[in-house]
Amino acid sequence: MPELPEVEVVRRGLVSWVRGRTITSVDVLDPRSIRRHALGAQDFAGNLEGARVLDVVRRGKFLWLPLEEAAAVPSGTDRPAVALMAHLGMSGQLLMQDSAVPDEKHLKVRLRLSPAEGMPEQLRFVDQRIFGGLFVTSLVPTADGGPGGLGETPAPFIAEEASHIARDPLDPNFSFDSFYRRLRTRKTGLKRALLDQGLVSGIGNIYADEALWRARLHYARPTDTLRRADALRVLDAAREVMLDALAAGGTSFDSLYVNVNGASGYFDRSLNAYGRENQECKRCAAAGILSLMKREQFMNRSSYTCPICQPRPRNGRW
Repeated sequence: MPELPEVEVVRRGLVSWVRGRTITSVDVLDPRSIRRHALGAQDFAGNLEGARVLDVVRRGKFLWLPLEEAAAVPSGTDRPAVALMAHLGMSGQLLMQDSAVPDEKHLKVRLRLSPAEGMPEQLRFVDQRIFGGLFVTSLVPTADGGPGGLGETPAPFIAEEASHIARDPLDPNFSFDSFYRRLRTRKTGLKRALLDQGLVSGIGNIYADEALWRARLHYARPTDTLRRADALRVLDAAREVMLDALAAGGTSFDSLYVNVNGASGYFDRSLNAYGRENQECKRCAAAGILSLMKREQFMNRSSYTCPICQPRPRNGRW
């Protein structure tokens, strides 16, 4: 499943290609990929054709394209009312392609864009496993009055389906004080809290393990007794590891994950914790200490820790 850095890589790539361009036509090749658009393919295409893409915005793992509709926006408003929401699922890809490029085997939706010099004409949604999809949604005001998410032209509106999730650590409007107050009210383990999208968004299983390793904290540390300095350290670590992943193009364990130009990420080569069961802890090895990384079952997934520099808490919450 793509995590925040993967989705941000796609956002950064996509915005340079589509912002300011008009969607001239829409081909829905597989209705299953627009199943979240309840009114069907004809309505989906009708909402998009003639609309101009204003931006590409992300909050957590949610990605949307605010649209200036072909029909005039109702008088008295100066904001977009709708957006194209993209959910990548397990294998969804947003690819920019020239019209001469043959269709991909698992091409599901094609958007043709107005001409722009040196830019591909088509935005294609490709999805082998069909867990992702596209749909048109309403934009609503943000609860805190801040920008809806990370975009090029911040506006205080958010895709309705993303309005329930918290800001992510890369969001300039993320509030650590608010996060820490809410964290201390939870009686749970630290990793469970990091994965709670209502508390902090965008941190998935891989980056939670990497952040906890960098912060030298065990995933079962109780949140209600966590010191402010420890909470700040793990949030800083999460931010750092995601920025490192962004610089590397994201984490790619699956050939199905690619960015908007079709290039896989390679941050998996730099992982310190995730997937390293029975391998030496890099930090301990650098200090001349032999410690093998452990894998434990966690929420139907796995957690990877070092038994030396991430000691198990006595009163852990599992």
